[in-house]
Amino acid sequence: MHNIFGNDNLVKEGIIKILMKAHNAILEIYESSNYEIDIKSDNSPLTKADLTAHKIIIDGLKKITPEVPVVSEEDKNSFYVSKDVNLYWIIDPLDGTKEFIKRSGEFTCNIGLIENCRPIYGFVGVPTKSLIYYGGKDFGSYKISKNSLPEEIKCTKNKVPLRIIMSKSHLNKETLNFIEGLNQEYETVQAGSSLKFIKIAEGEADLYPRLGLTSEWDTAAAQAILEGAGGSVKQIDGNPLEYSKDNILNPFFIAKAY
Repeated sequence: MHNIFGNDNLVKEGIIKILMKAHNAILEIYESSNYEIDIKSDNSPLTKADLTAHKIIIDGLKKITPEVPVVSEEDKNSFYVSKDVNLYWIIDPLDGTKEFIKRSGEFTCNIGLIENCRPIYGFVGVPTKSLIYYGGKDFGSYKISKNSLPEEIKCTKNKVPLRIIMSKSHLNKETLNFIEGLNQEYETVQAGSSLKFIKIAEGEADLYPRLGLTSEWDTAAAQAILEGAGGSVKQIDGNPLEYSKDNILNPFFIAKAY
């Protein structure tokens, strides 16, 4: 891993503290009736919680790793950072804003580290459950709950029926056709935000086909964690899902427990 993790535990602990601070701020807004909902140019919702978490995470990362730039969903000016550097953070301060507004509890905070077009490490926080997941390929993946020691998480494989995870907000005909084309007995698991990756990483699902639009900040952190737990995330053609592209949108992909 890059030498910003030279003092590995200090950086990890610092980012975990950032996520905890973001959790508290998000929950304070979540439990109020003051979401201050706005609509962005792509017709996706934006709330006070998105912007508050963005500021907390940006300010925190600048203190811990001032030399590493940050790409954030909530800062359009940052989208082009990845074209000029080989190492950068990519964050989605509140993934699952629709779930936040619906009060489903299934929203996350995401911090991923990209090096040479690949997500090498990720942190995903779940505010409503006081959970934080972190890890990366070749480093293992772990979860910590409030006042607990880290617990390693791993994918489980070869389940019958196949447990296929579906988006609560973005299920489409292409995805349904793909699933039917597998010709396997299956059951469905539903989840919002980057929790779809986390459920596979924890052994609660086997497959997540995403034949719809996502952006790099939606997937980076959770992809790293899933790969650290033994899973994979690949494009439909079998190539790895990569980052720092000219277009911030991802191609269709399949996340698996193998």
